[in-house]
Amino acid sequence: MDFFISSAYAQAAGPGGQSNLIQVAMMVGLFGLMYFMLIRPQSKKAKEHRGMVEKLGVGDEVVTAGGILGRITEAGDTFLTIEVASGVGIKVQRFQVTQLMPKGTFKSA
Repeated sequence: MDFFISSAYAQAAGPGGQSNLIQVAMMVGLFGLMYFMLIRPQSKKAKEHRGMVEKLGVGDEVVTAGGILGRITEAGDTFLTIEVASGVGIKVQRFQVTQLMPKGTFKSA
């Protein structure tokens, strides 16, 4: 059976402290890279969105997560009423608003 599978023999161990230190440094470096490339930008974006949602008021023109453009007619703590056409309003949750549009966008659309 040794013909198909080569035998594994124990080898002498090298300097273990140095290779472990390199592995730990690589892990810390990888975590730092992940933090600055993924975690930090995402948390910054979420913080900006929270601030924008808290400042929403009546008369603001917004786009929802579903892509609906409208003007806020009523603003509560958790829900907003958005006028999407003349006399047509829908209720959406406040955090579903993804973008605040410049004034006059709703008229031109």
